[in-house]
Amino acid sequence: MSVAPAVILASASHSRRDMLRRAGVSLRVEPAHIDEDEVKAALRAAAGGAPHAAETLAELKAAKISARHPEALVIGADQILDCDGRWFEKPRDLAAAAAQLRALSGKRHTLATGVCLVGGGRRLWHRNETATLTMRPLSDDFIADYLAAIGDEALSTVGAYKLEGLGAQLFADIDGDFFTILGLPLLPVLDILREQGVLRR
Repeated sequence: MSVAPAVILASASHSRRDMLRRAGVSLRVEPAHIDEDEVKAALRAAAGGAPHAAETLAELKAAKISARHPEALVIGADQILDCDGRWFEKPRDLAAAAAQLRALSGKRHTLATGVCLVGGGRRLWHRNETATLTMRPLSDDFIADYLAAIGDEALSTVGAYKLEGLGAQLFADIDGDFFTILGLPLLPVLDILREQGVLRR
């Protein structure tokens, strides 16, 4: 019986790590530190959209870690929030998180999530998924109470929310895959891991 290749997640995201582990994927985490701001700026200058940027960043992360571990399968992922052409970053502090929520309040935005699988320095598979979310109008009092309740969790995600918790209260409508919104199109990822012999068919 052949031995399944090791799987490395080239991301510091606890959400992606936990999602994969809960789904039965044995992996280790090795974040790839790349200059995301520089890459995004270059892609925007070239008129690249958020889905293309997310996929490009995902591949860059996976390729960097694959160069160190060519025997492993490396998963890279990235997510970009686009609202009216503005790309949101993870807020640096709670004041920035409050400003982001006020900017998103009452509006529709998209989450573009890219994922890439790299092995031996070569891209084996990639996927783009986009979800559209409509945030209900939020009062300043609600934003203050919400951020007081979740604290620094708001700083770990673009948009300052996590849909799997109190963040669900922010929305009026959601159109898209739940796992993709959390940061990874999980079912297609599990499928490619089965194809690669990591998971049993």
